[in-house]
Amino acid sequence: MDVEAVTIDAFGTLVALRDPVPALQRALADRGVAREENEVRAAFGAEVEFYVERSHEGRDEATLALLRRDCAGVFLSAARADLDPGEFAPAFVDSLEFETLPGAAEACRALAAGGLRLAVVSNWDVGLREHLQALGLTQLVGAVVTSAEAGAPKPAPNVFELALARLGATAERTVHVGDSDADAEGAHAAGLRFEPAPLADAAARILR
Repeated sequence: MDVEAVTIDAFGTLVALRDPVPALQRALADRGVAREENEVRAAFGAEVEFYVERSHEGRDEATLALLRRDCAGVFLSAARADLDPGEFAPAFVDSLEFETLPGAAEACRALAAGGLRLAVVSNWDVGLREHLQALGLTQLVGAVVTSAEAGAPKPAPNVFELALARLGATAERTVHVGDSDADAEGAHAAGLRFEPAPLADAAARILR
């Protein structure tokens, strides 16, 4: 491929979420609320559904705090826990631990070694950089661009266009790697080529 840059989706392509249910169950118990694992898991599922539609609303420190409070509130309501969402929000956020997917970091290094500019492009709030930094991933990419910064989630092209501007790359020579229909549709809407995850396999195809 005639490629100068690669944009990479975060969740499901670069990172995965470790199971937060045990930590959430403990956080509830610490506040006098005993719930079974299946109840906590269902409540977390309700929060995820809520967050996915609103991740782009966490665009700065103030709106991120509000989004996290609202997410905690959805979780507590679904868990039938009469607790203050504002007080519980830090414990909720602390339960969210991410890990790098197998082969993903190595793939980023291989792409960079091949002379390609890299950016993470994701439907996420502005807290994404902090998560990636904790995993040592920010040093592997030139930019981290979220839907919150762009003002609209994928499949809207905004987040891709912002990433291209930050990388100084052209759409026709950029490939996006992702794991969802929104990734494919958004990339094509912005004029990028698309390669499906896993990232290691996509990197091998790009560098071929």
